[in-house]
Amino acid sequence: MNKIPSLGELLAPTVAALKELGGSGRLNEVADRVGANLKLSEELLAEVTPTGVLRFANRVAWARFYLARAGFISSSKQGVWTLTEEGQKRDLSPKDARELFSRMNKVFQEERKKKQRLEQEKPHEEESPEAALPPSTAGYRERLREVLLRLPPEGFERLCQRLLREAGFTEVNVSGRSGDGGLDGNGLLQVNALVSFRVHFQCKRYAGSVGPSLVRDFRGAMQGRADKGIFLTTGGFSADSRKEASRDGVPPIELVDGERLLDMLCEFELGVKPIQTFEIDQSFFVEFGLTPSS
Repeated sequence: MNKIPSLGELLAPTVAALKELGGSGRLNEVADRVGANLKLSEELLAEVTPTGVLRFANRVAWARFYLARAGFISSSKQGVWTLTEEGQKRDLSPKDARELFSRMNKVFQEERKKKQRLEQEKPHEEESPEAALPPSTAGYRERLREVLLRLPPEGFERLCQRLLREAGFTEVNVSGRSGDGGLDGNGLLQVNALVSFRVHFQCKRYAGSVGPSLVRDFRGAMQGRADKGIFLTTGGFSADSRKEASRDGVPPIELVDGERLLDMLCEFELGVKPIQTFEIDQSFFVEFGLTPSS
């Protein structure tokens, strides 16, 4: 295949990949399996959007969104995709996938129309309660990603230092200099009262995909100096990079891609402020005499 499949074309392969993975998996696992099954080249898998997102992985994530709304997939707060009972028992044919894609598009169009109609029906004489709510958080991850890409290299290293501290590391140091074999810093993780291990980390502000050669270079630099490595990037990692990171017989390297990096910032509330809003549950008011709106 010489081009990235369309969103509709990825629905069936995404379900098939989850079944091959035992019914559940994370985005990277699912995207890797789908890419391998479709025999996509490394060049296609590394293609990025103008905002620096891996295009193929992003399209697989959108396929999950469609499948979730259709009842085929559920997801946990930890980012694990799981096939529902419906997803387990159904094998999507190309025709089924096209029909599902068309049906869900109609659902989304109706939702957008309803939202626009409600916006138009709002009174304009005075400020409505909704107007006092914080701005929409839609797309906040893209804006946060853009902020990370604008950081200077030393600033991104210090941000990674802060993240590792929040994650439980101590004695986290940033080298702050070049020529250290690709090592940007190190820290200590105390597992329990008796066990701890030294970790070296590397930080890369990438808009694309980190290749296996960079992972190998990083391992070579940390060889004999640490028990484990952590590679953090704003971009992504190719399938070969992930294989290299977990290769047998060598020190393991934990890969933290841009999506996981954003998850950590949100989890620790670093650089983001959570807001709360409410959705009206009209069904609650029916017993009190409300006539449900269409």
